[in-house]
Amino acid sequence: LDVNAFVKDVLRLVHSDVINRNVFMDVALCQGSPRVRGDRVQLQQVLLNLIVNAIDAMRAITDRPRLLELRSFVDHAGAVCVRVGDHGTGFDVAGAARLFEHFYSTKSGGMGLGLAISRGIVEACGGRIEAMAGENRGAIFQIALPRAPDAA
Repeated sequence: LDVNAFVKDVLRLVHSDVINRNVFMDVALCQGSPRVRGDRVQLQQVLLNLIVNAIDAMRAITDRPRLLELRSFVDHAGAVCVRVGDHGTGFDVAGAARLFEHFYSTKSGGMGLGLAISRGIVEACGGRIEAMAGENRGAIFQIALPRAPDAA
């Protein structure tokens, strides 16, 4: 799969939601369209979940712009990464490991399945997913997937 292509597909899906919720998008995709192995629909579902979570995390923000940052890049180890960052309310860093547990949710009314399922999909592709506190505020979720052997 071309990472940038599946990112663009998801951006088309969330376009109206982003506009309706007054969210500003800052998107920077890497050069060269790196390729990974995986199921397109499943990986799109992971990215869609991360973007929807980021938008939800900014719902109550009224004192600053609702900014969602989306990046694709190849890291120093050669993994292809997709990073979703928001300027929302963030999460308790001490409980970050629990974010990927089944039935654990920081949202009122959340089922706690989205991130757990996303982790399973990413790991089935040989990758990893992690959560970090944003530099200034909010949260960052990053997917790292191995490059497809023919693209390395």
